[in-house]
This record gives sequence, structure tokens and C-alpha cells, in this order.
Amino acid sequence: MRTAIIALAAGLLTMGCAQSQVEDATESDPRIAVVMDMVDAWNTRDWDRVTNLFAEDGSLHSMMVEPVVGREAIGARIGHLGAGIETITLHIHHVGLVDDVIFVERTDEFVYNGHAGSVPVVGVIEVEDGLITEWREYYDRAELLEALGLTTDFDSAGR
Repeated sequence: MRTAIIALAAGLLTMGCAQSQVEDATESDPRIAVVMDMVDAWNTRDWDRVTNLFAEDGSLHSMMVEPVVGREAIGARIGHLGAGIETITLHIHHVGLVDDVIFVERTDEFVYNGHAGSVPVVGVIEVEDGLITEWREYYDRAELLEALGLTTDFDSAGR
């Protein structure tokens, strides 16, 4: 029991540190604030806001598939994926700025078409003039598809 309480306390302290780091980073750089606005848009399933945070010629690139380029195409992809998302929370672990590029380590937890899952992700994001110009996502594609409860890739449908 004592071990469980210590583990719980350590976990709560770690979560507090991550939240504090995110708040400090957001206040220190407006580009990080844009990324955190994007995180909030995902967490509230505001697909129009997700789309509109990208530059007109922005790119969303899940690194194991071809990039989606242009706000309209990104909106179509997000709408297609978002239609099945019942709940989603992007749990942010670390946010940092290196050479004008924002790095976000997170775990995405979701319910997709009745199937609960989660996947660790690293996003690498470039922001210019308050809009996302490039968003690169690094994760295990097979793990994502399994977590979504899919047997075929959602990006292969309709392409």
C-alpha cells in the first residue's frame, strides 16, 4: 500500500512538472502558444479550428505516409479522421523549441468508432506568422491503426 501511495505521489509530481513546463513554454514563445491552441482544438474536437491553424499552403505529414499539403486538403483529412473520434485527449509530456522548431512529446488517448486506444507521438512543428506551416508526426503507424481498431489504413481510403 505504501509503495502504491509513493508511486501515485511521484506520478502526480511528474504530471505537475509537465503542466508547469507547458505553461512556461507557452508564455515564453507565441509559436508554442499556437501549438497549444492546436492541442486544445484537438481536445475539443474543433476540426474547423484545427484546419484554420494551418497556413494556406501548410503541410501535415505523418512521416510514414505522403504529406497532406494545403489547408483545404488538411481539412478534408482531419474531417475524415475526426468523424470517427468520439473523444480525444492529447496528453502533453514535453514541449521545447530548438532552432525555431517546436517539439511536442505526447500521448494521444482516444475513442474512435467505439474503440478505445492510445499512442505515443512526437510532433515537430514549424510556425510562421501565427500559423502552422509544417507539422511532422512521428509514431508507430501499425500501433496507431491497432489502437484505432482498424484493419486497413484510414489514409489509403479515398486516395
